[in-house]
Amino acid sequence: MTGHTRHTEADPVTLPPSRRWLGQRRRRLAERRDAGSSTVELAILTPLLVGLLLFVVFCGRLVSAQLDLDAAAHGAARAASISRSVSGADADARRTALDTLAARGVTCRQPTITVDTGGLRPGGVVRVTVSCTVPLSDLALISAPGTRVVSATSTSPVDLWRGRALGFANSEAMSDRNPSGGGW
Repeated sequence: MTGHTRHTEADPVTLPPSRRWLGQRRRRLAERRDAGSSTVELAILTPLLVGLLLFVVFCGRLVSAQLDLDAAAHGAARAASISRSVSGADADARRTALDTLAARGVTCRQPTITVDTGGLRPGGVVRVTVSCTVPLSDLALISAPGTRVVSATSTSPVDLWRGRALGFANSEAMSDRNPSGGGW
C-alpha cells in the first residue's frame, strides 16, 4: 500500500473547496427554478376545485329532491291502499303526498300526483306517481338550466282479507232480519 490511502466507511470523502462551491451553486439554482411553482399550481387548481364543489351541490339538490319524492310517493300509496273507498283513496293519497312534501321542506313547483287504485280490489295494488319541478335557479354559479322535473312511483298492495265499505255507517243498522233491532 504505497502512495494510496485507504478510506473506510466511517471516513467521509471531502471534496476540494472549489468542487463544494459548484455543488452548492447547483442546489441553489434548482431551488430558484421551483420557487413560485406551488402558487401557479394553486391558481390553476382553485377554479377546478370550486367547479367540482358546485357540481356536488347541484347533484345533492337533485338527489335530495328524489329521496323526498320517493318518501311522498310511498306514503301516498300506503295511505291509498288502506282506504275503504276509491274516492277516499284518491283524496288520502293526494293529502299524504302534499303533507310529506311540505314536512320535508321540498320546494316543488306544480306537484303532480297520479293515483291508480285499480278499483281497490283485495289482492290488487295501488300505484301512486308524484312529480314536481325542482327549481335550480338559486344555483347561479353553475349555470344550470332553471328547473328539473323529478318523479317517483310507488306501489302498495291492497290487503287480501280486508273488507270493503258498503255504504253503511253502522254494521248494526236497522233491518227486518236483524234480531237486535230489526229482527234477523
